[in-house]
Amino acid sequence: MKKMAILFWVCCTTAGYAQEFTVADPAMIGLFPQQNEIRNTLNLSGIWKFRKDSLEVGEQDKWQGGLQDFRPIAVPGSWNEQFTDSRDYLGLAWYETETFVPAAWRGQRIFLRVGSANYAAKVWVNGQPVGRHEGGHLPFAFEIGSRVQWGAPNRITIQVENKLSPARVPTGNVTGGFFSSYPKANYDFFPYAGLHRDVWLYSLPATASIRDITVKTGFNGATGSIELKVAADGAVKGGKAVISGNGRRFESPLNFVNNTATATIAIPDVRLWSPEDPFLYQIDVTIGDAKATLDHYALETGVRTVSVTDKELLLNGKPIFLKGFGKHEDFPIFGRGVANPVIVKDFSLMKWVGANSFRTSHYPYDETYMQMADREGFLIIDEIPAVGLYFHGDASELAQRQAMCRQYINELINRDKNHPSVIMWNVANEPMPADLNINGGSRGREASPESMAAFRDLFALVKEKDNTRLATVVGVMGGPAEWLGLGDIICINRYYGWYTHTGDLAGGVKILEMELDGLHKQFNKPIIITEFGADTYPGMHADEPEMYSEEFQTQFIKAYLDVAAARDFVAGMHVWAFADFKTGQGIIRFSGMNYKGVFTRDRRPKAAAHYLRSRWTGE
Repeated sequence: MKKMAILFWVCCTTAGYAQEFTVADPAMIGLFPQQNEIRNTLNLSGIWKFRKDSLEVGEQDKWQGGLQDFRPIAVPGSWNEQFTDSRDYLGLAWYETETFVPAAWRGQRIFLRVGSANYAAKVWVNGQPVGRHEGGHLPFAFEIGSRVQWGAPNRITIQVENKLSPARVPTGNVTGGFFSSYPKANYDFFPYAGLHRDVWLYSLPATASIRDITVKTGFNGATGSIELKVAADGAVKGGKAVISGNGRRFESPLNFVNNTATATIAIPDVRLWSPEDPFLYQIDVTIGDAKATLDHYALETGVRTVSVTDKELLLNGKPIFLKGFGKHEDFPIFGRGVANPVIVKDFSLMKWVGANSFRTSHYPYDETYMQMADREGFLIIDEIPAVGLYFHGDASELAQRQAMCRQYINELINRDKNHPSVIMWNVANEPMPADLNINGGSRGREASPESMAAFRDLFALVKEKDNTRLATVVGVMGGPAEWLGLGDIICINRYYGWYTHTGDLAGGVKILEMELDGLHKQFNKPIIITEFGADTYPGMHADEPEMYSEEFQTQFIKAYLDVAAARDFVAGMHVWAFADFKTGQGIIRFSGMNYKGVFTRDRRPKAAAHYLRSRWTGE
């Protein structure tokens, strides 16, 4: 019998005894672990113990009591890239490390936070069950104080598996799926597995603590406003919020009722956040009274607004055109594991080329990406991992996928709601109708009642959780136009001249022009082309541009940008892709790679990168 993702308790019988695993609570991930005078953090990333469990006997044989016959593995990182025998392995595997909890933390609440375990994880501390989480690319946390040993090493064990299934999000092993690759993911990027982001221990004060902070910003003329909602745990009556920046300081009391307090702070002569001036105000929240501070948390935010007209995307009430990329968290050896030097390099190259935005295709990125975007002034379309969705077939699988999408939305917005760089939530990338025909365009294609109900549900949830940003769905070639119309802005991926009208760029451009004009007439909303591009083998050249050559890629990108420039309702162009990335093996993916990057996988520019720099910066 299939188990729904919304279960709150799961009991697993192993060797005659039952273990209870609490399902991770999305409300616990809103505040990134922070070291200050009250809170403590300990990053557990490094070299862990690792063992594959292809026979799935580890839990029965009590591997949670200590791994034997293990080998070393780097955390964060994908196991598929670190070993010579595990590239395509997606089954059960076990991670283990040991750490002391500092004695100074005694008497505080102790938590374990995993940045991303792809796809499903169970956690033990000192052999005792703690909790479980389904869904990669987003963090989860558990309180573990009752499991901690003081004055002795603590063993942390995490079981991870990434089995591809049509009931999961993203989907895999789909009968009749659009992609024919190995491993059989229903999407065009490699299904990396493992602990991909940092693992943290952190502590909070036991008496009372700040659980969450929600920031909403706006302005009226020269006066800005920051609206705060603070949630706390424990016996809390009061506190204060201090906002500082641009040589000024503003303070407001916080009065808690049922452990929640709100405040709206006016900022005269506000300095608005934008790509040209990504200015961040500091927000310091404390709870307690004049005698004692019980807890303290600081974060940064930018004051800005996002809206649309029938033709334009507006930032702070002024039109802005998105120039940028779709990209992946993908790099040799690291796989999908976060690597701070790669993050810094990517932002440097995006600035060099003149980009001002990117999409977190096709899953939420590490929180460091979001923090960097805030500081560097990049605009983000933030996306849940709902790629490869479909709405026909088994009704119970559809229900499970829908529940996972709702969970992802809750987790993503809880995590990223305070980033000024995030201007848009995307509920799905290229969902597939039952009768997809990429040659047919989107006009005239009818959406099923099941799919429309599913998307209306997801859009309603997004707006319920955050009405200050835009919501969208990114449409596939041949997908129903009705899906696109549900969003605040139209986002489409188009490859006329590559996957259709192959090599005939002029013919492909004519279809693109017709479709763009038709979509705007139908919905009267601005349009962003969130993917367009051509596979290009680095160093391949042709005297007359032809497919896979650097000249054809440059010509393809130029043609699409020219089409957009001639239409005042096109509000952005995201080239696919920023850099080449690994895929599964397939006959359309030479060497298991997607070569649509304007940079190579190791970040060397192709001719198209130089063209974009010239076009977007004038240099």
